[in-house]
Amino acid sequence: MKKVSKNIDVLCVGEVLVDFIGHQNDVFINHTRDYHRYLGGSPTNVSLNCKRLGLNSQLVSAVGKDGFGEYIINRLQEVGIETTHINQLPEHNTSVIFVSKSNATPDFIPYRDADSCIFESQISQKTLLDTKIFHTTCFALSKNPAQTTILKKAAEAFELGCKLSIDVNYSGKLWDSRENAIETIKAYCKLNPLVKISEDDMARLFHKGISHQEIFDFFHQEGVDIVCLTLGSKGVILSERNQKIIQFPAIKVEEVLDTTGAGDAFWSGFLFAYINKKSLEDCLTIALKLAALKLQNVGRLPENINILSKIL
Repeated sequence: MKKVSKNIDVLCVGEVLVDFIGHQNDVFINHTRDYHRYLGGSPTNVSLNCKRLGLNSQLVSAVGKDGFGEYIINRLQEVGIETTHINQLPEHNTSVIFVSKSNATPDFIPYRDADSCIFESQISQKTLLDTKIFHTTCFALSKNPAQTTILKKAAEAFELGCKLSIDVNYSGKLWDSRENAIETIKAYCKLNPLVKISEDDMARLFHKGISHQEIFDFFHQEGVDIVCLTLGSKGVILSERNQKIIQFPAIKVEEVLDTTGAGDAFWSGFLFAYINKKSLEDCLTIALKLAALKLQNVGRLPENINILSKIL
């Protein structure tokens, strides 16, 4: 049987929104005086980063038919991201998040509306047949109708031979209950996605005190082969089922300007290397280099440099 060529490297399904990142460094939102506007949303960041790395990435999402929605559509088109899979909804407002600027995990307040309005009609079978990696986030899965749509389309993608991916960026601010979150994550994990989770996500989802091995065991028992646990300034640990644990230190950054989106940069680098059939060690090395580059810049990755030359 002839192998079908897939043209979409990464299909990112989930939130696109406006990030207002605080201008003052290392203060919580209650002490932040002013903000700068950025295009945001974890799947959006991954899509944009992958595009910068030369991959064909596409984004499935929703915005309001308002000024912020227009800003988002224009920014995506400027960088070459197709907007045909993005709904513009006149009856909803574009989602917005206020984020503190921090060297650690940033504080945030979400104002959500349009981002959760993702429907099955936005993801055709033809699109899934053309996709190598179907990527989403815990944020995107936290609210219906997006949750139902993503779970159904992820299962369809899996049956069509697509590799799945998820950033388990859990926050209790976004879910009705932790139990619902765990149940939904388990449902997605039955499809053996590549899993990215941070130490902070782990603490919020499973409460503090759970060991790294316990977190790996949880995902492996649910059907996941590869689990990538990021540890911030301490680096990363990867567990592949029935294989030796891989652990790498973080790349030293002299001055951290902004941590927002560093995890997305890391995972973009990982997916880029994975698509290019690199070893898991090489996937982690490239991912860590891209995360370090992001930490040195506020907002998205800098547009005035050749990113590939920095990570390969």
